[in-house]
Amino acid sequence: MGFKRVFNAVDLQCGIPGRVVTGGVPTIPGNSVFEQMEYLRDKDDQLRMLLLREPRGYPPMCCNLIVPAKDPKAAAGYIIMEQSEYPLMSGSNTICVATALLENGMIPMTEPVTEITLEAPAGLIGITAKCENGRVKEVKFKNVPAFAEWLDKEIDVPHLGKVTVDVAWGGMYYAMADVRQFPGLEIRPERGAELAKLCAMIRQAAEEQLPVSHPHYPGVGITISQIFGPADMPGMDGRNVVTMPSGKLDWDKPETWTGAIDRSPCGTGTCARMAAMYAKGQLKLGQPFRHGGILGNVFTGELLEETTIGGHKAVIPTLSGRAWITSYQTFVLEHDDPWPNGYTCGDIWG
Repeated sequence: MGFKRVFNAVDLQCGIPGRVVTGGVPTIPGNSVFEQMEYLRDKDDQLRMLLLREPRGYPPMCCNLIVPAKDPKAAAGYIIMEQSEYPLMSGSNTICVATALLENGMIPMTEPVTEITLEAPAGLIGITAKCENGRVKEVKFKNVPAFAEWLDKEIDVPHLGKVTVDVAWGGMYYAMADVRQFPGLEIRPERGAELAKLCAMIRQAAEEQLPVSHPHYPGVGITISQIFGPADMPGMDGRNVVTMPSGKLDWDKPETWTGAIDRSPCGTGTCARMAAMYAKGQLKLGQPFRHGGILGNVFTGELLEETTIGGHKAVIPTLSGRAWITSYQTFVLEHDDPWPNGYTCGDIWG
């Protein structure tokens, strides 16, 4: 028996499923993890599609390729892959990656605390993991600088009307809208279809109407959206739902006004939310912010200090959460598989 491709992976979840590919990753050209990500995005996207589309994946799944770090200060590198893009940074994926590396002995674990540095496409990410009896009980990481680019900006959403949004960078650009603009809507799992549709429409309208410009990543635009609201459960300071695109939105085709809900409280989304709140005077440095997700799970963020990035006033956030291993898998691609890039179908895909 022979296969065209074979991959070993650890599947985890921190609300959202995060696959971590630990074996079978080919040599990827590039002098940094960022350059390796660019190479896959521009020249070899087959691996992302194979692992995230059906039959090996499904819309809300994310995937991470473990690669040797290019920066000598890092213990390992990881390339983040989602259904429609290669994010520069992701909080939930970082938590899953650190957990997989430590619990599987790929990086030595020290109890009660392990401190390591990982290399993401966005750069070096400092990790502090609380460990007990061979398990990772919490992952806390120091994120890239976060900043607000648009605050309380009114946009015109086709088929919906006027919506007020903030746009901020937390490792990705988020368009964020307060759920209280939509009477009767709640951030609950049973309202998922409505929330996904609304998020998708807001993201597309914000992308079209609000230009953004990251000083380090020209051309990176608004790719994701968040609906946020007040805390409505104990142990939260706020609640949110993030929707990731699972296809291209076409205003003339209502069936495309959808996406995949992030089942976690969203790490970079929490950092973006904190940056916007700080810019509005709603959050202080050193003040913990417990951000609830659609399932009621919580990530805890905190802003350490002010900084600048390009011409933007920014803040340095930390974020903490936990992931759990769900399975170990070996994925294969047979030579005569008729769908080497996987497939999608309009019943669940945008």
